[in-house]
Amino acid sequence: MMSSKRATSLKDVADAAGVSVATVSRLLNGSLQLPPETKERIDKAIRELRYEPNPHARRLSRGRSETIGLVVPDIANPFFATLVAAVEQEADKRGLALSLHATLNRPGREISYVTGLARNHVDGLIFVTNHPDDGELAAVINQAGKVVIVDEDVPNAIVPKLFADNEEGGYLAGRHLADHGHRHIVYIGGPQEMISTRRRFLGLERALMERGEPFQVTRYEGNFTVEFGRQAARRFIDEGKQATGIFASSDEIAIGLIEVLLAEGVSVPGEVSVIGFDDVGPLHLFAPPLTAIRQPVRALGERALALLLETNWQEAEALRSEELLPVEIVVRTSVAPPSKQ
Repeated sequence: MMSSKRATSLKDVADAAGVSVATVSRLLNGSLQLPPETKERIDKAIRELRYEPNPHARRLSRGRSETIGLVVPDIANPFFATLVAAVEQEADKRGLALSLHATLNRPGREISYVTGLARNHVDGLIFVTNHPDDGELAAVINQAGKVVIVDEDVPNAIVPKLFADNEEGGYLAGRHLADHGHRHIVYIGGPQEMISTRRRFLGLERALMERGEPFQVTRYEGNFTVEFGRQAARRFIDEGKQATGIFASSDEIAIGLIEVLLAEGVSVPGEVSVIGFDDVGPLHLFAPPLTAIRQPVRALGERALALLLETNWQEAEALRSEELLPVEIVVRTSVAPPSKQ
């Protein structure tokens, strides 16, 4: 009998049965048929040595890791942190491991992690980016295999895609501002090439057009960061605070925006009304609490994993699918009728 000081190895079983390690391994993973007497010797050695096969090693021998990859730009951002937590919990329910990679939103790191899928490090990949693509990333994704794109698009990547309903979110924000009498609005978005920027603006514009009255939307485009929110606030003040409403299209932008507005003595909603987007951060703790479009971040994470596992990867139509999850408006007290017309 083996000493209890260490676990029985595959080599121990092979030595006891008088066969090679490869023979035992192939028998256990089901890829080898043996004569009954040889199989009985191996089975007897396993019983007597109390050998417990390593399930991870067995999965690898079958060409599967039962590990899902998740690539996000930044785990410090509350939006992405919440998404990661949702995917992790859903993977745990399904008995899967999760391999997490933060790219710092750098194309080179993104490409490296996607190509890792092709080397069979993971069984599939949930991929999130937060910047425009010049075409190189799409080409790599199309070669990689099982990838689901979430939150922001990678144009020309032919894989399943899962987004929040960004246009509906912009529409809800625009309608709420219009209902309070706002006709001149500043829209603070990310890069024009990003699907979220374009669709949220389209929804905002559609809501204002429905009123059948003249309106004006001033666009500030930058990045989904706190610093860009600060820059946008300074620009708004420098331009004379002409608009009466602001639609900040991410929590991070809204945080930087409000920080500067309050520091400069600009009253919200007394001088300008503000609506945010995401509602993952503590916007209810702001002064005043910030009205926002709430993204279903946890649902995005859960559905992304389900989509990765359920997609028929041999079906061309499935690879061109785009699924939208609904958003909602959370009304607080940062929007009021304009004090000036």
